[in-house]
Amino acid sequence: MKRHVPSRVAAALGVAAAALAVAAPGGAADRSLHARLAAALHGPFVDFADSGALVLDLASGRVVYAHNAALPLRPASNEKLAVTYAALTALGPAFRIETDVLGQGAHDGPTWDGDLVLKGYGDPTLSSAGLAALARQVREDGISRVTGRVLGDETWFDARRTAPGWKAEFYVNESPPLSALIVDRGLVGGYTSRDPALSAAQLFTKALARAGVRVDGGASLGAAGAEDVALGSVDSPPLAAIVRFMDQRSDNFTAEMLTKELGAVQLGQGTTAAGLRVVIGQLAAAGVRLAGVHMADGSGLSLLDRQTPAALVSLLRVMWSDPTVEPYLHASLPLAGRTGTLHDRMRGTAAAGVVRAKTGTTDNATSLSGFVGGRYVFSVIVNGDPVSWTWSREAEDRFAAALAASK
Repeated sequence: MKRHVPSRVAAALGVAAAALAVAAPGGAADRSLHARLAAALHGPFVDFADSGALVLDLASGRVVYAHNAALPLRPASNEKLAVTYAALTALGPAFRIETDVLGQGAHDGPTWDGDLVLKGYGDPTLSSAGLAALARQVREDGISRVTGRVLGDETWFDARRTAPGWKAEFYVNESPPLSALIVDRGLVGGYTSRDPALSAAQLFTKALARAGVRVDGGASLGAAGAEDVALGSVDSPPLAAIVRFMDQRSDNFTAEMLTKELGAVQLGQGTTAAGLRVVIGQLAAAGVRLAGVHMADGSGLSLLDRQTPAALVSLLRVMWSDPTVEPYLHASLPLAGRTGTLHDRMRGTAAAGVVRAKTGTTDNATSLSGFVGGRYVFSVIVNGDPVSWTWSREAEDRFAAALAASK
C-alpha cells in the first residue's frame, strides 16, 4: 500500500548519511550538549563500541549528536515501532479483529443438527467475556442443543507458536503461543495452554452450557467451510487501542499477533514472514532508511533482529510528520516518570513528563527511542553479551534527561 510522504518527511530521509558525515557542533551550547550526551553513553559496563545513538532537531532535521548511527544492532522491543507504523497505516486505527461462530449443518427448531465452529481471526484480546457474548448470541438464535461438536478453527494463521530466532525459553515465558484463536492469552486454570485453539473450543463449550445451550459432542479442532451459517460474532477493540497497549506494556504477544495479522489481511498468509514483508513494504513506501535493518519477528525477541539508530529516528520522524499516525503514536509511547514501561524511570529529572519513548530490554540489548517534547527525536541502542540492564538503562536515561534539560 503506497502512502503519500509529506515533503518535510522526505527532507529527513537522508538522516543516516548526514549523521555519518556530521561535523563537530559549532556553538558553545552545542558543544556542551554534545559532550553531555557522549558522557552519558560512557557509563560503567556499557560497551561504547557496541552502542549507537542519533539525535535530530525535529524542526530543522539538524543532527545534534551521532554515534554509530548506521551500525546494525539488536533493537530489543524498539522493533515494535515498525509494527506500530505498519499496523496503523496498512490496517488503520479503527480496524477491528473479529471472532465468529459458524454452524455446519442445519437449524431444526431449538436444535442445531451438526457442529459449531469457533473461528479466530487473530484477536490478541479475545477473552472469556467474549466467548460468553458469543454463546448468548447462539442462544438468542433459538438454539438450545447442538448435536455435534464445537470445533476450534485457527487456520487464519499458520501453526507456528513462536517466531524465528527465539531462544527456547522465550516460548510461554515471554509470549503465549501464537494462534489465530486464543482466549485470555492462553490461560486456563492458571496455566498457559500449549494448544490454545483446542482450549478455546473447550472454553466455548462451557460458555454455551452456561448460556443454556447443550453440546452433545466434545470439543475438537476443525475448519470452517464456505457454506457455514453465521451465528454470532464479536470484535476486538480498535487497533489504536491494541497498539497503545502493545507499546505502553511492551507486549511481545500482541506484536507477534499483529505481525501475522498484517500478513493474513494484506497478503492472505498468516505467517510472521508475510507480515514482515508488509512491515518492510510500508517502511520503504514512506522512505524510511532500511540499510542495516533486518526483521525476523515483530517483538524484538529474535536474536536475528537488527535495527540502526538512523532507521529508528527516520521512522519516528515519519510518524511524527504524518497527521494520520502521530496522535496514535503519541498515545502509545510511554511518558517518562508517568506511564507504561517508563513509569518508574527518569523521575526527578528534566525528562519526567517530557520524554515519550519506546523502551526495549532483552538479555543482550536495551534501547530507548522517542521524542523530547516537540524539540528532539532520538534513538539509543546498547548491546552486550550480556548487557547490563542497570547501567545501560542508566545511560539511556541520562542521555534523554540531558536532551530534556537543553530544551
